[in-house]
Amino acid sequence: MMKIAITANTSWYLYNFRKNTILELIKQNHEVYAIAPLDEYSSRLMKLGCKFSDIKIDRSGKNLYKDFKTFFDFYRIFRRENISIVLNFTPKNNIYSTLAAWLNRIKIVNNIAGLGVIFTKNNFFSKLVSLLYKISQSKADFIFFQNEEDRNLFLNLKIIDINKSDRLPGSGVDLSRFQVSPKNKSTELKFILVARLIAEKGIYHYIEAAKLILEKYNYVEFYLLGPLDLNNPSGISNADIKEWERINVVKYLGFSDCVEHDIKDMDCVVLPSYYREGVPKSLLEAAAMGKPIITTDNIGCREVVDDTINGFLCEMRSTKSLFDCIEKFIELPDDKRAEMGMQSRVKIMNSFDEKIIIEKYIDVINKI
Repeated sequence: MMKIAITANTSWYLYNFRKNTILELIKQNHEVYAIAPLDEYSSRLMKLGCKFSDIKIDRSGKNLYKDFKTFFDFYRIFRRENISIVLNFTPKNNIYSTLAAWLNRIKIVNNIAGLGVIFTKNNFFSKLVSLLYKISQSKADFIFFQNEEDRNLFLNLKIIDINKSDRLPGSGVDLSRFQVSPKNKSTELKFILVARLIAEKGIYHYIEAAKLILEKYNYVEFYLLGPLDLNNPSGISNADIKEWERINVVKYLGFSDCVEHDIKDMDCVVLPSYYREGVPKSLLEAAAMGKPIITTDNIGCREVVDDTINGFLCEMRSTKSLFDCIEKFIELPDDKRAEMGMQSRVKIMNSFDEKIIIEKYIDVINKI
């Protein structure tokens, strides 16, 4: 038995994305410590059977004093609980938890789920974060990546050795939860975008393409599902949402823990992201439910779609390309759309089953 810490920047993330990993570790008689900011999901984590430690993490903030305090709190918790191995998820955890664990001589397994704009922008803050990533990730005993581009970047920068890294198929999907769900019969053709509502997810391109489509087709509907991120400079505002609903371009469904209920009645899931993704969880879940996908030919996103087989790939930052893909899908016969959906399910079953991820984690934990 080992004491294993699993950390992320929200308890929501750990419960929704890593619940089955936690349950498997507990099943194997490990003592699991969930370390994340306290929220309404913290109690759910404890009900799974793990211990919980609250930690303050300023997710998108640039206050170095707050970040140093986060680092120190990780150090203090690790030392107090005598942790053996730490599994880190989300960006600041990958940096500060890693450094705190290294100082405590704890084994470290990190998960790089996309790099956002860290290595692409040329401002002081991005350079600082890039430096912190390089320093911290060199201390990890093993790093999982969700796409080969990110892994190759780290290898080329000589941050980590190839023998201490592997690619995972995203966060994986619980196939028992996300099952094939044909929509209720209706004359409307329904599209939905499921994501954190920031510009980089392609929200504005989605809205502009929807406007063009609705000028031409009167039986099409567009939906948005996901949390607002009002503290983010590129976050979509409440005013934007209300205006789009006022002119009947899109219906906003808010935020849900049961996205399968909303996806079930959709014909196609769209994500025109130009963010440097890992592998978007929303696309994996939708594809597992037998939904065709329209997304960008972008790092992480393209992992989920075989173009023209289970969906379409559009160009990044191109409303026209997105419009063309949506229109192509609209013009498909019903049987072709259904076949695309079934191909989505097959792709997820073959390559993105959550059990694959859990098995790889158990194997690495046993090795290190």
